[in-house]
Amino acid sequence: MAKVLMKGNEAIGEAAIRAGCLNYFAYPITPQSEVAEYLSKRLPEVGGVFLQGESEVAVGYMIFGASGAGERVMTTSSSPGVSLMSEAISYIAAAECPAVFVNIVRGGPGLGGILPSQGDYFQATKGGGHGDYHLMVMAPDGVQEAVEMTMQAFSLAEKYRNPVMIMGDGMIGQMMEPVEFPDDLKTEPSNKDDWATNGMSTRKSKKPNLVKSLFLDPAELNQHNRNLKAKYEQMKKEDVQYELYNTDGDYQILLASYGTMSRVCRTAIDMLKEEGIEAAMFRPKTIFPFPEKQVHDAAAKESCKCVISIEMSMCQMVEDVQRSVMGKKPVEFYGECGGEIPSPEKIIEIVKELIG
Repeated sequence: MAKVLMKGNEAIGEAAIRAGCLNYFAYPITPQSEVAEYLSKRLPEVGGVFLQGESEVAVGYMIFGASGAGERVMTTSSSPGVSLMSEAISYIAAAECPAVFVNIVRGGPGLGGILPSQGDYFQATKGGGHGDYHLMVMAPDGVQEAVEMTMQAFSLAEKYRNPVMIMGDGMIGQMMEPVEFPDDLKTEPSNKDDWATNGMSTRKSKKPNLVKSLFLDPAELNQHNRNLKAKYEQMKKEDVQYELYNTDGDYQILLASYGTMSRVCRTAIDMLKEEGIEAAMFRPKTIFPFPEKQVHDAAAKESCKCVISIEMSMCQMVEDVQRSVMGKKPVEFYGECGGEIPSPEKIIEIVKELIG
């Protein structure tokens, strides 16, 4: 298939359509508004539904309604908008409904700024809303991977009957790159007749399906949360995704990075190699579930002196890196969180300081 030059936000919208999503509800917010602009034109062309809600709160519950009916549905937003959807996301996770959320992250906290950030790592991976729940969270490093992850997200959401989030940053949403839409990532929707509120006549059943998140009996709620936890453990066993870069030989330092920042780290590693300094990178593609064993094993290599988490946020992913390394090697942190993306030269300077 020929590649086409597309802006990240528009490519995400097209990828959702190619994955069979014909339902999109959203509210505009920079730097992701082009997704809604694109889908407002494209969805009517393919028989889909585009609806701009009156707020992100309303959008969250539109997603809940469509997902509860078993439809493939997606929304996109950016940091403060996702905060407003967090209550609905908790309900959707508790009710075990599949849905896809895309967060093109901007700087924060508060209104912050509209430039790229990874400051929503905690929000995405540690809950965001209330209660014991998790999203599966995928973190692309560019437009092509954003396309592929968006297409994968719908089948993963249906596999686990759980919301899946694509967490990109403002750079990925705004930049243009050549992309292709792989045919092998198209999937047929899974059977929903045993749980979705899609009508008894549709299912030829005399039993209504009930989608709920209310469990007034404490024993029942406890068991429900145990069932959810078992699902998250299954994610860890079956759907962890990651990349190792330059780890075949001996390296003195392991960089842990993801998203746009990992591209800068990859360039820095190549430049260091030219100077005779060996560094490697561990890049989680899923930040929940986090690839704990894989980063532990990469850090445990005898030649590795230390690990550094390099982020466009302030001490967020580093907590998962520290937990995974389990004290086997020192874990350092470097981050910028004002919207500026550190240069390869800055990463090289930090690496040289750490290895002496």
